[in-house]
Amino acid sequence: MNKRRFLLAAQSLLALSAWGVTGVARSAVNPKTKLVVADQSELLRNLLDASGERKRLGFQLELPNFAGGPAIFEAIRAGALDIAYVGDTPPIQARAAGVNLPIIATFTRERAQYRLVQRAGANIQRLADLRGKRVSYVEGSGRQVFLVEALTRAGLGLGDVQLVNLRVAELNDALRANAVDVAVLMEPHVTRLAKQIGATPVPDPQERNLLPATSYIYARPEVLADAQKAEAISEFLAAFVRSGKWSNANVAQWGRHYYTDFQRIDAESTAAILASQSKLLFQTAAEAQPHHQKLIDILHAAGTLPKRLDASTSFIPTYDSVITANR
Repeated sequence: MNKRRFLLAAQSLLALSAWGVTGVARSAVNPKTKLVVADQSELLRNLLDASGERKRLGFQLELPNFAGGPAIFEAIRAGALDIAYVGDTPPIQARAAGVNLPIIATFTRERAQYRLVQRAGANIQRLADLRGKRVSYVEGSGRQVFLVEALTRAGLGLGDVQLVNLRVAELNDALRANAVDVAVLMEPHVTRLAKQIGATPVPDPQERNLLPATSYIYARPEVLADAQKAEAISEFLAAFVRSGKWSNANVAQWGRHYYTDFQRIDAESTAAILASQSKLLFQTAAEAQPHHQKLIDILHAAGTLPKRLDASTSFIPTYDSVITANR
């Protein structure tokens, strides 16, 4: 992809948004229209299937699965994706790299889903015990800002730990091999490694309340300018929000589908995972901006962003009406 064209398209789209031109050109979506959406841990696919929403879609949907935001970023820059489900940090790192991928939807849980998981024998009781430990570091993933905030709460910085740069797909094996003392993980990996190697979350009470579990769906600007793709995105987001509402209302059924049947987690552990989660919430652009600015400020204060960014320019409200109508 021509990077200059990519950047110009992003700038043009955001400029239109700034002037209030935020509507999607509405037309009946052509059933031959194909929308390619990056998934992670096959969450989107399972939500849409379990809720029955996928069979209601009037277009072709592809959901390639990825391990982490950095891999998704490269794929979307190459034009292989239309929109993507990512954690809270990838849009910030994309902007720091000079590419503004507009955030079109935000979903969050009030309680963190990331966990600081320690290998057996690491003897970390408090966040302050991270000093000097070998800690996984995945730049450009949501795990990055979670770790930075954990260190900040303990009065530490990135220079106070031994950072081990890894990809998301390498985290489990790094803990198994004792290559790191601590890794930032999500379920079902936390439960799986607890059973396999005795890895446990750091028991500091602050660890569960560091940051809410925020994720975004961001888009390739050229796709938003395509009327058929834009309409397919609208239909997809509506189905996704309804799927999230369904999972909130049918917690046990969702848990059996995703954790027990798909992830092969036993029923007792599935119940524990579900009990530890808070509801899935969907936000408009204006509602999501304050927390996004906080994330930017955390990374900037830690020295991992060259300059402080303005969160308001990361979002477009194009699909806010879709979110509010279906949440």
